[in-house]
Amino acid sequence: MVFDGAESGPYDRAERNARKAFELYEDGKMTQALAELDQALEINPTNSAWHFNKGLTLDTINRFEEAIAEYETALQLSPSDLEILNALGVDYTRTGLYDRALSTFEDIEQQDPKFEPCYCNRIITYAEMGQHDLAEQMFYLAQQIDADCPLCYYNIGNSLFARGQYKKAVRYWLRTAELEPSHPQIHYRIAQAFWSDGERDRAREHFLTELRLNPAAVEVIMDFALFMLEQGDVESAQEKFHRILEFDPEFAPALFYLGELCLDRGEVDRAMELFQQAMEKDATLPGPHYRLAQQALSCQRTGDARAYLVTELELDVDDANTLTSMGSMFLTMGDPDYATQCLLRATGIDKHNADAYYYLGIAAANKGYYEDSARFFGRAIELNAVHPGALKDAALAYLAAGDTTRAAEQIACARAALPANSELRAIDYGIRLTRLADRLGRLIARLNPRRLLRPWRH
Repeated sequence: MVFDGAESGPYDRAERNARKAFELYEDGKMTQALAELDQALEINPTNSAWHFNKGLTLDTINRFEEAIAEYETALQLSPSDLEILNALGVDYTRTGLYDRALSTFEDIEQQDPKFEPCYCNRIITYAEMGQHDLAEQMFYLAQQIDADCPLCYYNIGNSLFARGQYKKAVRYWLRTAELEPSHPQIHYRIAQAFWSDGERDRAREHFLTELRLNPAAVEVIMDFALFMLEQGDVESAQEKFHRILEFDPEFAPALFYLGELCLDRGEVDRAMELFQQAMEKDATLPGPHYRLAQQALSCQRTGDARAYLVTELELDVDDANTLTSMGSMFLTMGDPDYATQCLLRATGIDKHNADAYYYLGIAAANKGYYEDSARFFGRAIELNAVHPGALKDAALAYLAAGDTTRAAEQIACARAALPANSELRAIDYGIRLTRLADRLGRLIARLNPRRLLRPWRH
């Protein structure tokens, strides 16, 4: 006879742990949910559903590698479970394991060609691989099974956005919003597409819609603040950065941009404080080290400036103008090798950046590579026909290489482009004197002294 309150068996306790984990998951308490699932799995590690649920919970807090391990364990216990396979394929895509993802989705298709998610999720896999034609093919295959799948429209919208087809991306994302109004950040994505397409009023409308639905979405507030900055609404942008810090005081990008606004107002000391705070909050954030380097260099603290710049160069700096400025700073400190690294990255991002090619020319000249230097200066002039530095230094590079003819040709072009430039006029005069001296030297070398000097008469 079982009495009320009697100790139940371990498997009953495991079931209770699993049910409690589900309740915690629904309440958004992921850490506690994981603890309950671990207790359940400690008692019964062969329950594939609990491994699957643990994987879902880990996905929610972006611990994708750990989630993959749970899904793989669940799959060993239930090899034909398509939901497990699908979740595994999604996480392979999230972690960049695209070949494994495609193989997993193809395995699902072989088992059940009507399982729509295996096509839907391949849209995003192919899009991230840059194979957008195959992404569209998956979209149309999914449509044949479920013409109203909001995720399909969302995923193909991502593919179109990546290709710069913003209007089409908007159409598909609006369809997602129609089919699933609660789709995460859908209005944010629509706002980004309108913004990219230059439709600023509609972008603002969807930013505001997203923030009404999710007022504490820090990522959205940040992008909206940058949108405001682009529109010249500095006060609104500043208010948004402060709001972000209310939600998340550790959010380094907001500190950095507040520093940028202080710097723009001439409040240098306060700006440096904010850059220092941003760097301390997130040492991997591009920007703060660069700004601190500028300040250090202006104060003749070249050791500090160099250390900041070297650290900045190791980060994911994707702005060509910033890299060009860093290159010029390294040149100022007499470090052409680091300067060249910065400038080559800048030209890789923006092949039309005349200043980057100009400073590459300076770096090459500092190493004595005058022909390479002249070539870089020439590229800068192709991009900016009146680039004063390149016009001047191209002629000097040819002169240093001993090619006075090309130096003369270059200075003539430079003076035609900037006829009132007194520095170019002085260089032109110097080149003319050099060529004249060369000609006189060659003439004297060709003369036979015996023909000039008659013998003395005694």
